[in-house]
Amino acid sequence: MTVPSLADYKTPRPWLTLGIFLVVVIGVGALIGTQSVPGAWYESLEKPPFNPPNWIFGPVWFTLYVTIAVAGWRIWMVDPRSDAMKVWFAQMAFNWAWSPIWFLGQMLWPAFAVIVAILALIVAFIVVARKYDAIASWLFVPYLAWVSFASLLNLSIAILN
Repeated sequence: MTVPSLADYKTPRPWLTLGIFLVVVIGVGALIGTQSVPGAWYESLEKPPFNPPNWIFGPVWFTLYVTIAVAGWRIWMVDPRSDAMKVWFAQMAFNWAWSPIWFLGQMLWPAFAVIVAILALIVAFIVVARKYDAIASWLFVPYLAWVSFASLLNLSIAILN
């Protein structure tokens, strides 16, 4: 494991790599979000009193996708074959799977199982990434907080319906 030096960031390669991470993470997230929007089914569900307004999800996820992409990029720059990178890819796959399962499949309990897996993978990334890049690890803390809240919301809606 070689930590990149300041000189490593003076070439276009790391910045191009960051751009790719941002475009892929935000782009795939946006594509999934536009294809699995809350509709009449979601509106008809009984929700707990702490359910936030729908408009909050877009800005929160955009911000989180930026931090997720930057964290992945930072680990990639240190060691693209690391355990941390494997966990990063796994959490990304589960993250992208949740919305179609919830909104398109209308499967509340399977979506809850997926979000619990996302939580576990976020925690695993925070722990494993710390030995490669502490900043990348800390970038996942807001993601952990939001997905913890989203898990409680998912569970509450599943129980209520």
